[in-house]
Formats: sequence, structure tokens, C-alpha cells
Amino acid sequence: MPGITDRYKGEPLLKTQELAHGTLECVDIHRSRRFYEEVLGLQVLQTSPRSLMIRKGSNHTYAVVETGKVNAQMILLNHNGFNVGSVEEVDAAYETLLKVKDEYGLKQVQKPRHSHGDSSFYFCDLDGNWWEIVSVRPGGYSADYADEDRDLTGHHEFDDLKGNFNMIHTHDPDFRAQFRKVLDEKKDGANKGDQT
Repeated sequence: MPGITDRYKGEPLLKTQELAHGTLECVDIHRSRRFYEEVLGLQVLQTSPRSLMIRKGSNHTYAVVETGKVNAQMILLNHNGFNVGSVEEVDAAYETLLKVKDEYGLKQVQKPRHSHGDSSFYFCDLDGNWWEIVSVRPGGYSADYADEDRDLTGHHEFDDLKGNFNMIHTHDPDFRAQFRKVLDEKKDGANKGDQT
């Protein structure tokens, strides 16, 4: 059952340094490379006759390995996302993909929508991988780590929320205002306690 979690305060068992890479499978390395470069604008390097490394805008990298077989399609929830600068850019990317869908073997292109404070759309590539094109604030999701009102950790007053879970998200401005009010009330209560 969904609920608010608490932060672990101990030392981690493993001394990892960074989340550095993931792996995607492809059926045909030539077709996939064309899609990654021509459509997504990724930086691509080939590490073996059957593998590529891809990245865009950060050091996080995906290894892409040709298996030669069509696997089950990735579920949408497990998508990979690309940030763009505005809602208009989301819409323009959607229109572009509709025009080249057949040429690049895209299996599905969903209509843009507004959900949990962000505008985006999803599409499934020739290898069954789901991708999202999303308009978020500058810094993308990484910027959330610097804002107190983006982290519900430990705020158990939100454990029993009811309603549309697509809108109960700290990217949604209405929900964030509700959360900000709770944070401010807690600070005011703490400040009053300090004065006595």
C-alpha cells in the first residue's frame, strides 16, 4: 500500500560512488543507433560489434546490447525521460514523432498530457523501450533535491491521502502549496516552542 517513507539514518552497506549506467536491449544495432542519433540526438559510441553506449546531457550512460530477438515490451512505468524547455517543445516533439513514426519503427506515440504538475508524452521505440518527453523546471528532477517542499519523506500526515494519485505529487503546484502550508505550520509551531 502506498505511504510515506522515512529516511535511513545509518551507514549504507555498500560504498557506491554514483548511479552510473543502465542497460537496454536492441534487436538491430544499426537501426537502433540511427534512432538514438537522428531522433533523440544522443551521444553514441560503439564498444563492441554488438553494443553501444548512449548518453545525453549527463554522465549517466546506458549500454545498449543487440540480442537479435524481440523481447517483451517494457512497461510504461519503467520509461526513460528527456527534459525539454517548455510545453510548446513537448507539443512540437509529439508532432515530429507522429510524422516519422513509421520511418523509425516507433510502436506507439501517446498524446501529450498534463499530470502531477508536468506536461509530457510517452512513446515506445522499435525495441519496445518507453521514453518520455517532459517539460519540467530548469534543472529537471535533479533540482528537486535542493527544495524542501519537494520531499515528503517523514511527513506521515500525508499517509492517508485520497484522490487522484497523478495529482498527489510535489511537482503539482496545488499539492505543493498544500505541503508548503504544512511545513510552514510546523516551523511556526517550533518557533513558538523556542520562544517559551
